[in-house]
Amino acid sequence: MAYFQPMTGDVWAAGDAYEAYVGRWSRRVAPLFVEWLGVPAGRRWLDAGCGTGALTAAIMASGPADVIGLDPSQGFLRSALDATRVAGDAAALPLRDGAFDVVVSGLALNFVPDPARAVAEFTRVAAPGAIIAAYVWDYADGMQMMRHFWDVAAAPNRDESRKFPICREEALRRAWSDAGLDDVRTRAIEIPTIFASFDDYWTPFLGATGPAPAYLASLDDAERRRIRDDLRRRLPTTETGEIALTASAWAVQGRKTAG
Repeated sequence: MAYFQPMTGDVWAAGDAYEAYVGRWSRRVAPLFVEWLGVPAGRRWLDAGCGTGALTAAIMASGPADVIGLDPSQGFLRSALDATRVAGDAAALPLRDGAFDVVVSGLALNFVPDPARAVAEFTRVAAPGAIIAAYVWDYADGMQMMRHFWDVAAAPNRDESRKFPICREEALRRAWSDAGLDDVRTRAIEIPTIFASFDDYWTPFLGATGPAPAYLASLDDAERRRIRDDLRRRLPTTETGEIALTASAWAVQGRKTAG
């Protein structure tokens, strides 16, 4: 079955590992994203690429009439909230035309081989006048925990900032405009990511879930130690051992033409 197809070598199966790695930060971005959309209560939502449910949780707090969470990973779906859950491909949604008032995707669009097809599918299942929106990490500059890792790893072919051109403001705006959506808007959403210690930062990279951890798992012990030690020297650490970074995502929204 053709679900979201992750890039070669990426692993998206273990919900607990994802939570430790990046899920804890995505849960802070999701409510800010939902607030920005300003959707009234009682609407029908699709969360495409719902993962372990960070965005779904924020949607449910807004008082929706219904929420469907769709994801290719059975491991993620088992970890997700008690919403209606469907396994499926963002580029070929197993859903009927015009079924939703809001179609959203959080931190998933870049893992679709053809993002334009996914946006076209989002538009197809959206009702006239519906909001279609997404957010992705700003891998180039804003997602500091990953930026430090890739700068030290020196693996340009695996670096998410190069692999995922959709994760830039202009690329998102162009994708939404090319899909024929109206009132296209973008914004950056930034949150603090405070790690209690170097181990709090480093250990999630050992979970093999996500591009950077999967890359790390492919290396021999000596190279993993080299990356770990270089990061320990590089990261800004306070006297108490905390590492204070920030994470930024690019968000986009548009509206399907009414009538």
